[in-house]
Amino acid sequence: MILREIKVKSILGKSSIGDYCVNPYVGCMIGCIYCYADYYTRKFSNHEDEWGSYVDVKINAPEVLLKEITKKKKGTIYISPLTDAYQPIEAKYKITRKILEILARYDWPVVIQTKSILVLRDLDILKKFDNLKVGFTIISLDEKITRKFEKMSSTPKERIKALKVLKENGIKTFVFIGPILPFTKFEDIREIINESRNFADEFYFDRLNLKPRMLQKIKMIKGYENTEEIEMNKYYKGIKKEILEFTKKESINSKILF
Repeated sequence: MILREIKVKSILGKSSIGDYCVNPYVGCMIGCIYCYADYYTRKFSNHEDEWGSYVDVKINAPEVLLKEITKKKKGTIYISPLTDAYQPIEAKYKITRKILEILARYDWPVVIQTKSILVLRDLDILKKFDNLKVGFTIISLDEKITRKFEKMSSTPKERIKALKVLKENGIKTFVFIGPILPFTKFEDIREIINESRNFADEFYFDRLNLKPRMLQKIKMIKGYENTEEIEMNKYYKGIKKEILEFTKKESINSKILF
């Protein structure tokens, strides 16, 4: 693992999910094969190393954030679009925790999305927010599949248990089923919903959004060697219909993003 400590001039970025976003780190140890952040990080930084093999720690992020939020209009902050704020290195550096302490103090709305149950460490801070949502990405309940695509994430079962803990503590929760891997059976998606629906206020669904090099990496994984984009487009059209029918029938609060 290539680890660097860096200093930044700004920490609040633009976001299509909230009004702002915060990325406490550059790079991500979880190293998801399907992650679009690999493409954007290569585009906007000098990193050419394999995704998942490096992390830059923004050691002054809390101090910079404190200066920025006193000058900017209050808005929802999404944590995090280009990294997992609770990747393993967070256990040591606690950059995300320090950021949340500041945001809770100033009562800024926050949306957290992660694949790590490390988020439970900060339950004491999360309960201080008046406007907060915490969600877990889940692509499959099959740990063999998740290990192929997410090498250092918490297991699906651990994520669902953590979701339950958050819900029991009065925190609004969501499950992000995405990216739906090519040719995932609807039964598998339904299983994720059924296993987590008692602990999730909302569900989001998204397809695999291909970026350069991504399809090649996926085709290197056993069982996905024959994945082709043209067949994927047909598949997603059909699976979207099944999701819509099921969530409507079951009155599930959901949004399809593709």
